[in-house]
Amino acid sequence: MRCKNMDSVDWEILCELFKYKNITQTSKVLRTSQPAVTYRINKLEEEFNVKIIHRNKKGVVFTSPGEMLVNYAASMIKNNQQIKEDLLNQENKVQGVLRLSASSIFSRYRLPEILSEFSRQFPLVEFDVNTGWSEEVFRSVHNDISQVGILRGDYSFSSKKIHLMTDKLYVVSKSPIELEDLPNLPRVYYNTDTSLNRLIDDWWMGHFIEPSTVTIKVDNMETSKQFVLNGLGFTILPDILLEAHDDLFTIPCLDQQGHYIIRNTDMILKEQYLNNTVVKAFYNFIKQWNLEHQ
Repeated sequence: MRCKNMDSVDWEILCELFKYKNITQTSKVLRTSQPAVTYRINKLEEEFNVKIIHRNKKGVVFTSPGEMLVNYAASMIKNNQQIKEDLLNQENKVQGVLRLSASSIFSRYRLPEILSEFSRQFPLVEFDVNTGWSEEVFRSVHNDISQVGILRGDYSFSSKKIHLMTDKLYVVSKSPIELEDLPNLPRVYYNTDTSLNRLIDDWWMGHFIEPSTVTIKVDNMETSKQFVLNGLGFTILPDILLEAHDDLFTIPCLDQQGHYIIRNTDMILKEQYLNNTVVKAFYNFIKQWNLEHQ
């Protein structure tokens, strides 16, 4: 395929449309009109003499040639960003974009403070932050989508890794309860990543034969906390979510030897990215932040 007439706008439209599979949503994200998105797609179809998308009631479906163009567009966006970063590195300026992925919970409770302080020290740095489950963060770093990842749980990573914090797990309820009564009490269950699910399940099976009595299922741990605050059952949470003013009853989750069940939060990055002045500055900043918050 010859791509001489494609530009950065086309790259973005293709990648965002592939992500959302919906022209309306894509136009909102790119802050343009639906006709403008459609016009660009039609022009690309004319240039390459292929069908890029098929429309259906749910949105759009990409054809095989369409997916080829998306892959090309994604590589061009990445190459363009790399060239910009390399040029800034030549000037040895701490200026550019930090591409960061972080777990949703850390992003809410810790990351704003960290980025605010880093931004005060390095005002020319911009942030491209993606949040999600830790397994998604790991994949983002592994696939070079993000330069830096902050994830929770025990993940094997062969390159740079900095320990940031350790959480303890607690059974949380609105009123006092006894540990041995948990199987018979209503539990608020929340969706979370595989590593935390496994940690909680292993602890439960180490103490009880019976399964928990799940009466409510919600999509995240913050929502489960709100349900517990309103007396709708108990849940099991890492202490990053617990604050003094919550007025909640807690029981620490201990293993058979009486040790706390813990969950680590780490920052990971590939060593090659330390050649980037922005990433290196953030890496050194986090090491100093760690020393000050031990």
